[in-house]
Amino acid sequence: MPTKSADIRYREMNPVKVVKVIGGGLAGCEAAWQIARRGFPVQLFEMRPRVKSAAHRTGDLAELVCSNSLKSQRSDRAGGLLKEELRFAGSLLLEIAEEASIPGGSALCVDRREFAHMVTETLSGSALIEVVREEVTTIPREGIVVIASGPLTSDPLAESIKNNLGTESLFFYDAIAPTVEADSISWDEVFIQDRYQDPGSGAYVNCPLDKDQYQTLVSALRSADPLKPHEFEDKRYFEACMPIEELASRGDRTLAYGSWRPVGLTNPKTGMRPHAVIQLRPENRAATSYSMVGFQTRLLFPDQERIFRTIPGLGKASFERLGTIHRNTYINAPSLLDRTQRLIRDPRLFFCGQIAGVEGYVESMASGLITGLNVATFLGDRQPVPPPVTTMTGAILGKLTDTQSTPFTPVNAQFGLLPPLQDLKLKKDVKRQILAERALQDMKGWLEEYGRV
Repeated sequence: MPTKSADIRYREMNPVKVVKVIGGGLAGCEAAWQIARRGFPVQLFEMRPRVKSAAHRTGDLAELVCSNSLKSQRSDRAGGLLKEELRFAGSLLLEIAEEASIPGGSALCVDRREFAHMVTETLSGSALIEVVREEVTTIPREGIVVIASGPLTSDPLAESIKNNLGTESLFFYDAIAPTVEADSISWDEVFIQDRYQDPGSGAYVNCPLDKDQYQTLVSALRSADPLKPHEFEDKRYFEACMPIEELASRGDRTLAYGSWRPVGLTNPKTGMRPHAVIQLRPENRAATSYSMVGFQTRLLFPDQERIFRTIPGLGKASFERLGTIHRNTYINAPSLLDRTQRLIRDPRLFFCGQIAGVEGYVESMASGLITGLNVATFLGDRQPVPPPVTTMTGAILGKLTDTQSTPFTPVNAQFGLLPPLQDLKLKKDVKRQILAERALQDMKGWLEEYGRV
């Protein structure tokens, strides 16, 4: 007679009562929904609004903090391919994001308040999900637990995680871009256009810079005093959220070839492409406020107002929110988790979202969705099987648990994570299209065999 696996022995000794999901962010909400829709009761713990975080502004679940953009919708872009996989898998949060979408060019942008409100209403209305508004300060000792406390994990819980795992938590800094009130923009100095579209069409507001204006702005960013980190904090930024002043310090042309690049844009007043351009993206459906694209910053508030008001169109800007910076906490996933995002040494503990080391909104949704599927599979007396590494979802999980990845840094969707094609002579766009088609085909096959419990 074959020996029972550790998973089966654990389930027999610990009958399921309620799955506890700690954290009401994107990953926690998606995980809770996927578990509940498969018939297992869930307690979803969220400390807000009783306990505030350093960056959130409301008590709603799944509040978007840094930006309202979920990046590209195109399947030949890494973020777009990941979204397409999530559609196949039945992601609740992606469905709600599309309902709450606002114009954003080729990107999926949402009215962040409407999005968070819809997620809160949907989960609160589920008969199998109890939303518990209290802070969890220690890891529960019994039952299945999903830790999705996010990058702003409270100090007591972070300490409990560190003590439980026997390792120091890692961290990096994440910067938040400012938002501008629409009626304070000098509209005669800016133009509306999405890249490669006709002037006057699209959602993006463009603040054009000539060469002198560009160089003056870069010099001002370099000379301003940034907010100093606490003595106990090590300054370590995630590349995709690099503060604007850090980018300015890297070279005179760094920003012109980065987030300020003017490609695909034509100033209708001159009929020419600007030397550089700063884009503003609508924050809500009514377009009453705009976020400054790529303007994450750790500058002091007075310097932000002084410098940003030198940008064409923002001379009289009223800032609804200025840029801030906060510490993001995540675990050393490669040494701790298996590819189902379960703690190797304790099968009842799962980690997902940014606390597990993924970076990005859609990546957090994917991490939560797969964790929810894995928990339900585990509780249904089946062995969880991760998605193939040929899918974007599976590739992210593979990178997340790659023990050769040292030092470990947060993982986001990239085509470079996927196994390469044998034909190396293909053009990049053709390669991406083939990789995307392969990924979607393999995702469908995995869902048919393992993913729909």
